[in-house]
Amino acid sequence: VQVVESGGGLVQAGGSLRLSCAASGRTFSAYAMGWFRQAPGKEREFVASIRWSGGSKYYADAVQGRFTISRTIASYTNYLQMDHLKPEDTAIYYCAAQQTGSQGYGVWGQGTQVSVSS
Repeated sequence: VQVVESGGGLVQAGGSLRLSCAASGRTFSAYAMGWFRQAPGKEREFVASIRWSGGSKYYADAVQGRFTISRTIASYTNYLQMDHLKPEDTAIYYCAAQQTGSQGYGVWGQGTQVSVSS
């Protein structure tokens, strides 16, 4: 079971980026998928998550109203649309998956760099 992120890059403040995360594996069964980020010198923090069944969404206060998480059920892919980006959004963004029956996020991607210039 693995998740692979894509879509990071460099953008000016106020711009937009869309991150994608695809999960794969014969035994994969998603309960939730989420995004976390880690800026230089800081701890990793929660950004957003989505429940696979029902589609409930959760956001960190810092991104509420600017970021939107969504999913495509059939392909086990989720997306993080990031609008009105700020320099403080600069970080490595990690996708994570919580499998059905598991506690917490047990499957992590390798991360993708998002850099926002002022």
